[in-house]
Amino acid sequence: MDVGAHVRGGGTLIPSLAAGDEIGATSIQVFVQSPRMWKPTQYARAVTDAFREAHAEHPRIGRVFCHATYLINLATGDPELYAKSVAALAHNVAVGRAMGADGVILHVGSHRGAGLEEVLPAVAEGLTRALDAGEPGDPDCPILIENAAGAGGTVGRSLEEIAAIVAACGRDERLGLCLDTQHLWASGVDTTTPAGARRLVREVEDRVGLERLRALHLNDSKTEFGSNRDRHANIGEGTIGAEGLAALVGHARVRDLPLLLEVPGDGDGPRAQDVVQAREVVRAGTAMYRRRAAE
Repeated sequence: MDVGAHVRGGGTLIPSLAAGDEIGATSIQVFVQSPRMWKPTQYARAVTDAFREAHAEHPRIGRVFCHATYLINLATGDPELYAKSVAALAHNVAVGRAMGADGVILHVGSHRGAGLEEVLPAVAEGLTRALDAGEPGDPDCPILIENAAGAGGTVGRSLEEIAAIVAACGRDERLGLCLDTQHLWASGVDTTTPAGARRLVREVEDRVGLERLRALHLNDSKTEFGSNRDRHANIGEGTIGAEGLAALVGHARVRDLPLLLEVPGDGDGPRAQDVVQAREVVRAGTAMYRRRAAE
């Protein structure tokens, strides 16, 4: 069981490891620049090398993920915004490679009514350029496309759309998937029963391949099913509920993924009690499937 959390990275990124340790997380997710500012944080090679060394000294923390800045929009028709978006994503990937991260998690953006087919070539070009960023010799850092809650012209609101993006990139092996439980719920995908969870897992396998599913954002929802609104709640305090989340995270093809909490906690992000609660949900889900197998 790998329950992780989004934590603060600080100027050297190293504080994120201690922050994860402090709440009992076994994986972490960080921003490597401000999520709502274009100006990238410049990390000297000594900083990313020091992070790798510090990571080796924190054996509890297994995998490390970066979340790309929210301003990125690879589906925009605005040439200036597109150029800034590709540059920002490339920077995030380059930093991820330098620090040995397991992936950069990305919201692709919005086509603002133009339609997916119209923007698909630009999205694919931007992803490919970003994947090639970084210093020779650094390990690859995949881009993990995150499913969207589905408002407006948001790209990636369905697995069908994500599959189209992967295909447009020539099925590049450096492209993966991160599913967000709240976004699934908000976009009308019900995984609160074993049957619903199985349908989702089959669709992932059929459309993009389960090998691309590298992480799960484990969040409850402040909004109702099908709301198309991105609003996270603490586990068990939202409209999905602990039992509903258990049905998905207990599935054999999901339970061993890094399950990354992006919950509000007391207003400052995931707490130790949120990690404990998430582990209880995974155990409950696992037991749910074992009971059904025994019946």
